[in-house]
Amino acid sequence: MSCVFCGIAAGAEPASVVRDDGEVLAFLSTAPVNPGHALVVPRAHATGLADLPADTGAAIWRLARELAVALRRDAAWAEGVNLHLSDGAAAGQHVDHVHLHVIPRFAEDGLRITDARHEPPSRVELDDVAVRLRAALGG
Repeated sequence: MSCVFCGIAAGAEPASVVRDDGEVLAFLSTAPVNPGHALVVPRAHATGLADLPADTGAAIWRLARELAVALRRDAAWAEGVNLHLSDGAAAGQHVDHVHLHVIPRFAEDGLRITDARHEPPSRVELDDVAVRLRAALGG
């Protein structure tokens, strides 16, 4: 099987499964930021978000929310949670199967998701981008 996440979903590859809801499953990351870092994936292969049926996407987010809530119930698990999904190689997607990271976080865990490379855009620039995105959405 060429897709490791398809192999996990089929039971052919090892994984520490946290929950299997049939359509989606969650298992622990082998490269966790902190203990409890899980990946939520669709059982059926979808390379990117454009390949993912909307109802399956909703099931992924539903399970990710359940995991995040469970992690936040006990400060020993997490002080906060990041949900992270990369769509495409340019965005840092390393496995070509949609997966949503549920990352337990602590204030001083060292992971930083920031961008200080440039000045924030002006309101005019933001409004221009909003117009272009609305057109891309068909509205």
